[in-house]
Amino acid sequence: MNPSRPAVALAGAIVMLAGCQSYQPKPLDLASHRDMWSARMPGDEPVRAFAERLAASGQPSVFDPSDGLSLAEGELVALVYNPDLRLARLRAGISAATADHAGLWDDPQLTVDFLQVTESIPNPYFITPGLAFTIPISGRLNAEKARADAVLAAELTRVAEVEWAVRIEVRQTWLRWSAAKMRAEQTEQLLASIESLVGSTSRLAEAGEMLQTEAALFTIEGASQSRVLLKFRGDAAEAEQRLRSLLGVSPDAPLELQSTLVVTTDPDQPTADAAAERNLTLVRLREEYKVAERTLYREVRKQYPDLTIGPLADFDQGQTMLGFSLALPIPILNANKQGIAQAIAERELARAAFETEYDRLVGSLAATQVRIETLREQRNLIESEIAPLVDRQLGNAQRLLGLGEGGGLILLESLSRVGQTRMELIETRLAESLAESELSHLLGPPAPSIETRENPTDQHATIAGHTGSRLPKVTP
Repeated sequence: MNPSRPAVALAGAIVMLAGCQSYQPKPLDLASHRDMWSARMPGDEPVRAFAERLAASGQPSVFDPSDGLSLAEGELVALVYNPDLRLARLRAGISAATADHAGLWDDPQLTVDFLQVTESIPNPYFITPGLAFTIPISGRLNAEKARADAVLAAELTRVAEVEWAVRIEVRQTWLRWSAAKMRAEQTEQLLASIESLVGSTSRLAEAGEMLQTEAALFTIEGASQSRVLLKFRGDAAEAEQRLRSLLGVSPDAPLELQSTLVVTTDPDQPTADAAAERNLTLVRLREEYKVAERTLYREVRKQYPDLTIGPLADFDQGQTMLGFSLALPIPILNANKQGIAQAIAERELARAAFETEYDRLVGSLAATQVRIETLREQRNLIESEIAPLVDRQLGNAQRLLGLGEGGGLILLESLSRVGQTRMELIETRLAESLAESELSHLLGPPAPSIETRENPTDQHATIAGHTGSRLPKVTP
């Protein structure tokens, strides 16, 4: 045996191994993350840069947190810093990495057989080296690449779906915080009115112009409203912390929020079929159905064989023989029947998921629209009829008390009715705005296209909106 041949084989192996990547550890660093998270502010450069990109693309994105953070500005902050969105984009990065490297040929396989004759002969070694290449004549690799691209498109659409869901969740949490803040403010006003009357009713009771029991009711009601005020303040503080968590900022970050019970809604009321083109869940399910189609196509292509071919050498008793090896599987026993059957079943499941989600969308749209109309009518009734009546009643009771004609219980009842009416107005406005935000969630964002601003592995990348099934553009 030529002693240089093993050295050549070893050198070839070293060359092949040189193309392999090396492992680089990256341990967790909680302290660094905590410092970065604690220093995060809504007006930081990532948020401002994102707002400028949206403005350049023609989307409304006025961003000026110097006078406090509005609801619309809070949505921008959440699109950049929300923790759920960070995870969704990183998951999309996995699909992007898979798509980038899908459809590659299998590595060639180097084989060397060593045999030694046990009898004493001049050249007792038999060496048979071989190199095998798999040529994908089945079309399996192209099918695999097409499926990986479809998976990436579905995953990016899922990111858009999560972004829209986060925006809606921010709106609803913002509305609940605003309502809690307004409840506390209304209770403060009511409590101040009651406390301002405690002294005058006590003097009237001492003068015999009011029963002591009636005057005591003002003190009792004041104590009761003080307890309610503590509750509403606690509700507002808790809601604000939930809101901060959604925005992705720390609990102690200096942040001034602007309360509101009004949300911007889509002026158009599209039909169910038009809404189905915008609803991001249905858009994602369409993309997932394409994945199921591509999966079935890949499994069908797998039943066709790939060709394995390569050079072959044989060193036998000092003689060298050259040739090639050829292998072609015969698909008569397995033929990937299991994979094809499973892919067919998965495609039927994907079809059913899309169709049943459409049914749910149509029903939810109808129910939400009815709820909005009902709440709007209730709010109009409170604002136009009930509120003026109770305000008039309160004014009359105050005049009676000022004239010394009694009416202490009437005044207290009138104050309670005013407070109750204003609370009902807050609750009705809140319910109406929540229903409108739910309708927006069902309809999907009105933006005409998806456009990611950075690589999907970036935690600050975002998809501004989506309509139809247009494939997102990913800019590295």
